[in-house]
Amino acid sequence: MSALELSSLAITQAVGERLGQALQPGDFIGLRGELGAGKTALVRAIAAGAGVRSEEVASPTFALIHVYAGCSLTLYHADLYRLTTRDELYATGYFDLLDDAGALLVEWVDRIASASPRDWLELRLFAVGPQARRIEGTAHGPRAEVLKRVVFG
Repeated sequence: MSALELSSLAITQAVGERLGQALQPGDFIGLRGELGAGKTALVRAIAAGAGVRSEEVASPTFALIHVYAGCSLTLYHADLYRLTTRDELYATGYFDLLDDAGALLVEWVDRIASASPRDWLELRLFAVGPQARRIEGTAHGPRAEVLKRVVFG
């Protein structure tokens, strides 16, 4: 596991954009953290790095999955907060996205243990101040290891 202190929103933005620029089809980023930890802010930054206008990105808590097309690749943004079972997740068409040619960013990935593919980057966010965050990352596979190096060096 790697860790990084992000002392401001600007630094969080820069880290997220760097990761967004590195995304390729099939990449999977799972985000964990309490309410207010900065998951959606980081997703917004990652999406900006992939070419999505930041005002287009919102938490998909009620829609469950947002699609951002027309950027460097199709970006899917899912939020599993309101789901509790694999069957509920299956009914959304989520598992079809794992085989799609886009990249998938998933908030609350820990809500359903089987939501992640074999190769994915897990990012845990912690609020340590009004704008300061701590981010910890674990790579689960070779492509995730590449993405982890983008974030943590």
